This record gives sequence, C-alpha cells and structure tokens, in this order.
Amino acid sequence: MEIFLRILPYAVNILSGIILACATYTINKARAERTAERQREETEAEALRNGVQALLRESIVNNYNRYHDRGYCPIYAKESCKRAWESYSALGGNDVAHDLYNKILQMPTEPEV
Repeated sequence: MEIFLRILPYAVNILSGIILACATYTINKARAERTAERQREETEAEALRNGVQALLRESIVNNYNRYHDRGYCPIYAKESCKRAWESYSALGGNDVAHDLYNKILQMPTEPEV
C-alpha cells in the first residue's frame, strides 16, 4: 500500500498530462476543421458573388445591345436594367457595364415615328 501511495501522485500527474494533451489535440483539430470549413464557405461565397456579378454584367450588355439596335429602350426595360445595375454595383462591379447602363438611361423610351 505504501508503494501505491508513493506512486499515486506521479500517476495522477502523468494521467492529467495525457488527458490535457488529448483535450488540446481535440480542440486544435476542431478549430482547424472550423477554419477550413469557413475558408471553403468564403471561397464558395466569393465564387457565387463573381458568378452573379458576371450574369448581371452580361444582362446589362445584352440589354444595351438589344435596345441600341432598336433605337429606344422602354421604361420597363430601363427599370429592369436599373435593378440589375444596382445589384451589379453592390457586388463590386463598375466597369464597361456602367457606361452601357448610362447609355441605356439616355435612350428614348419609345420608337421614333
């Protein structure tokens, strides 16, 4: 019994160290998994933003081409372009589409008679 009482403090220290090491490993592994998942989600969100932005830019360009060829742009189409432009701009887009959007706004709303 005396040997057991002498060994007990060392055994408790060793066991505590093992438990602490396992807990630290588990916490660090969970933290790394959360970080990787967060990075994956951010990458996907960025890809979605870029994809939506490209589709909106394409819509603005297509609308410009369509209505430029017609020589006018109806009010409902201008409103649609305005919404597309606002979303496109909010997603960080601000290039050639901006000029085309402004040109769409300047077009007459009805065909010349």
